[in-house]
Amino acid sequence: MSGPIRSAATLALALALSTGAALAAKSDSKVIFVNQSSWSINELYFAPSRDADWGEDHLGKHTLDQGDQLTLTGVACGTWDVRVVDEDGDECIIEQVALCGDTDKWVIRDDDLLACQAASE
Repeated sequence: MSGPIRSAATLALALALSTGAALAAKSDSKVIFVNQSSWSINELYFAPSRDADWGEDHLGKHTLDQGDQLTLTGVACGTWDVRVVDEDGDECIIEQVALCGDTDKWVIRDDDLLACQAASE
């Protein structure tokens, strides 16, 4: 996980999650993902825990550079898994993230990405 780090202005994307079983409960909260790692995040998936379908990449053609954030709205209270892919193609899955409230902030740090990389070796 090395390479040049690109600086960028804050990228705030407001995206609504699709409806369906994942949003069966009340879904009026939002989640803010903040990249505080040293690597750019090229893909970000967010799914209910124990769901085998990650759905679509919430970043699309965008990149979450260091200090950037992504806001997802309409997120139901519950336990979620987060999957990120960094600029080097390293994949990291953080399981059992409990989210509930009007606004939850989830920060992606170097420790999270390095722990995933160590676990996969």
